[in-house]
Amino acid sequence: MELQELNNLKLTNTFLILFVFVCEILTSNVPRPRGVSLSRASLYPPEKDFTCFDGSKTVPFSQVNDDYCDCPDGSDEPGTSACPNGIFHCTNAGHKPLNIASSRVNDGICDCCDGTDEYASGATCRNNCIEQGRSAREEALRRAELVKAGKQLKADYSQKGIQMKQEKQTKLGELQKNKEEAEKVRAEKEALKNEIEEEEKSALEYYRKLEEEEKKRRAEEEEAKNRAEATEIFNKFDSNQDGMLVIAELQTRHNFDKDGNGEVSEEEAKFFLFNQDSVDLENFISICWRDVKTYLMRDAGAFQAPPSENEEEAQTEADDMQESDEHDEEAHEDDEEEEDDQEPEAQEEEHHEEPTTVVYDDETQKIVERAKFARDEHSAADRQVRSIQSEIEAIQNYLNKDFGPEEEFATLQGECFTFEDHEYVYKLCPFDKTSQLPKSTSTETRLGTWGRWAGPEDDLYSVMVYDKGQSCWNGPQRSTQVRIDCGSENKLTSVSEPNRCEYLFTFVTPAACREAPADIRDELHDEL
Repeated sequence: MELQELNNLKLTNTFLILFVFVCEILTSNVPRPRGVSLSRASLYPPEKDFTCFDGSKTVPFSQVNDDYCDCPDGSDEPGTSACPNGIFHCTNAGHKPLNIASSRVNDGICDCCDGTDEYASGATCRNNCIEQGRSAREEALRRAELVKAGKQLKADYSQKGIQMKQEKQTKLGELQKNKEEAEKVRAEKEALKNEIEEEEKSALEYYRKLEEEEKKRRAEEEEAKNRAEATEIFNKFDSNQDGMLVIAELQTRHNFDKDGNGEVSEEEAKFFLFNQDSVDLENFISICWRDVKTYLMRDAGAFQAPPSENEEEAQTEADDMQESDEHDEEAHEDDEEEEDDQEPEAQEEEHHEEPTTVVYDDETQKIVERAKFARDEHSAADRQVRSIQSEIEAIQNYLNKDFGPEEEFATLQGECFTFEDHEYVYKLCPFDKTSQLPKSTSTETRLGTWGRWAGPEDDLYSVMVYDKGQSCWNGPQRSTQVRIDCGSENKLTSVSEPNRCEYLFTFVTPAACREAPADIRDELHDEL
């Protein structure tokens, strides 16, 4: 059957070629001014005055094509270049007719294949419409055969695309039901978790108080130890035992010789008294003891002072280090918060971390273990809900994509096609991305992410746009326009960069074989 149809198509083509010559003879005697198509010949009756198409004026017919523009719309000069907005019609018998701007008439360039646009320029124009028409008809026949073969594959693509969408719809319905069930389970697990956590909180309250009391006791012991040590040193330095530590008393202690010159100056002694002339025991403990203790430890070899001759600078460096540590801790806390946002269950587990400094009784230990188990169960249920939701969003994203009026492009989803030149390997992943990979490296550059269909209104699915690619150096974001054409296979056939950071791909696919030409006669001219 297909062979018979192809033979019929070839016979039709032969008939139309003969028809061309017949029509040329029939139309050659129709009176009309130069540059006027056969369809508009009736608008130029030679026995009447000529009225401009816009109705602005009427002039004698003798002024038509007199190389002077009378009509604002240029309709009185179809065959000359007098009117800047005029149109010249090339009959091009045997090939396609053509309308050109009147400015191109007699400009020395042969625009019409029949050469009629250069009747007075002296240019030598050969009438090659027959050859061009034959080539055009052969190309039309070739394309008709290609489209015919591609349409069958396109029908298979469409059937598969429709089936895939139906399967996705069915899967979506199942997932939505599963999500409802999973959310119910999560709610039950959360209720159980909250209940046992309240019990855990009450059971641990006693141990928390014990731990706080223990911490308080250790702090008090440390403070008492520090006070006793400071008091001992104060009494040791207070040589006259008058309860006041003065500059002269510190000057007798070589420990405070900061500059190492063999004696303790008044300024050096005053430094350890917090710039005062004298301090009592309480002030010594609260404001002086830290610096004094540091120097005593250094003198005893138990402490390595910072490498600075100026103790104030050393203290500043220590403070800066402390602030840096605090900053690092804050950054670490921020990282933990981000991790907590991603894994809510991790946050819960950390929040309910068991105390490690006390030992629970058997009953409390059982409650703690039950609470941990409840949290683990809730976390697993929550992960299940989020996993289902992720699948639902992926399917919804698929269903929202435009795969063509008959879902014919759906089978291209998930596929990638490459094109190589001497320097790069280009990749097209339909409905995902376009990219460029230098042959000399392994670093891929994204040229664009799937955006939309952008063909003309009557052929929307002939152009794909991939935008928001990686930014060019000192330039805009890369983008790609993919022109889609009918082909017997899926293939990326060419890549170019017509403008900086703007790429043009050509991709052929049976999915683009939307329809064969309605009639090969459309490839001929309207004079027939």
